[in-house]
Amino acid sequence: MGANFTPEESFTLYQLLAENTSDIILKTDCDGFVSYASPALERLGVARTGHREGFHLLDLVHETCAEAVAAEHAALVAGRKRQSWIEFPAASADPASKAPERWFEIRMRRLVNKQNQVAGTINVMRSIQDRVALEDKLFAASMTDPLTGLANRTAFISMLQHLVDMRNGGCMAIVAIDYFKAINMRLGQSIGDEVLVVFSELLRTLMRPEDVVARIGGESLAILMPQATAGEAKGLCENIVATLSAIRQSVGAGGTPITASIGVSPICGSLDDTMTRAEMALFLAKAKGRNRTELALEVTT
Repeated sequence: MGANFTPEESFTLYQLLAENTSDIILKTDCDGFVSYASPALERLGVARTGHREGFHLLDLVHETCAEAVAAEHAALVAGRKRQSWIEFPAASADPASKAPERWFEIRMRRLVNKQNQVAGTINVMRSIQDRVALEDKLFAASMTDPLTGLANRTAFISMLQHLVDMRNGGCMAIVAIDYFKAINMRLGQSIGDEVLVVFSELLRTLMRPEDVVARIGGESLAILMPQATAGEAKGLCENIVATLSAIRQSVGAGGTPITASIGVSPICGSLDDTMTRAEMALFLAKAKGRNRTELALEVTT
């Protein structure tokens, strides 16, 4: 049987549905001012940057996405069919707050009155915070080495390319733990993994806050040193070698000696040029007996 509702009954049914869903239902006029907001707006703790009655739809939207939401609303009112979901961070009641942004998505439909005139829009807004948080975790995992917690090769290459493109100078280094394969064979992979983890923590401690340490291969780590001169970068890496030597001496003769060879190159030309020069400097450090730092030869033009 078909149900025929009076306008009053339809509105009561609409309110009942709106008040018992986790989705936020918003009704706006043609200018975007909200004439109705379902209780879920308060339950989800969405802040309003405006404090007047009949607040504006954009009062709920972070300024970085306000233009996109406004464009969608204007297009619908003008009769241009769009009706796509738009993702945006919610506006913060306190602009100085350090709290993480809360993410929502919204979809709008045009409202037409009995005279076939556009009366505004009806909007469904829902939280996608859990999905965004999961996507952030997956992205972080895709850019992180699971053993050491350092940036992985993919992340390192991306950051190096950025520094090459910026042409602001700086240096990179490739760091190899000496005789790492022999350590794995003699003591086992679990001990080798422990060496990598401890060595990674040492690099984090010794480098500057702005430097980036990454694991780019089995025993190979890499360091990005933004805006560091060749001399400064070489000095930072020589400190790594010296610190390892000091730790080895304090452990005593019974300990396994851990040393590293490091090749340093200025960030110049292209990504491939920079990587090749650092690799050649590392090869030279190994050829000279390991446990040392070598700087790539000056670029000649």
